Amino acid sequence: MPNEERALVLDYLPKGKPDSYKSEPIAQLLGEQFFTLLEVVPKGELKVLESVYVGKEERDKIDYIKRRINSDELTSTASAELEKAIEKIVEENTKRFLDFYNTAGPITIRRHQLELLPGFGKKHMQDIIKERRKKPFESFEDLNKRVHLLPDPFKAIVKRIETELREQNLNHYLFARPPVKEKKFFRR
Repeated sequence: MPNEERALVLDYLPKGKPDSYKSEPIAQLLGEQFFTLLEVVPKGELKVLESVYVGKEERDKIDYIKRRINSDELTSTASAELEKAIEKIVEENTKRFLDFYNTAGPITIRRHQLELLPGFGKKHMQDIIKERRKKPFESFEDLNKRVHLLPDPFKAIVKRIETELREQNLNHYLFARPPVKEKKFFRR
């Protein structure tokens, strides 16, 4: 899977983590493309919800990426900012997430991608498919108008992404990169 190009700052710790043996600044980030949780060493001070470049080229604000992390390793501030960061990414990339509603397909014979969204069942899925065949959805408001009794489509995407980041053992990931599997060490 390709790497993240940009990420939003969830937390910035100028002196690092209190339990760390090395006192270096640390920041926790959320990737804007694959929702990858990262721990990085910044070059200077960062603001929460600031977008920073984390790609392969020369980085202006990030010294290096330490590692990928799971949601249970987030600081309390980063954990509290997670939903706002997801909302910001979905808002700034409305077309990408609207395309999901226009193109989502079956996962198995009995399960559809749309059914993985919180509050969506078979009836909603069938109504969305029927409406998008007539004409693709142009906005979340258009989707809400054309499909009756639909839970908020924007919030459903945000909640699904948050679930994918916070739960470790999901069978299907629609938007986020699956979490880092813990390495098990065996003694001989």
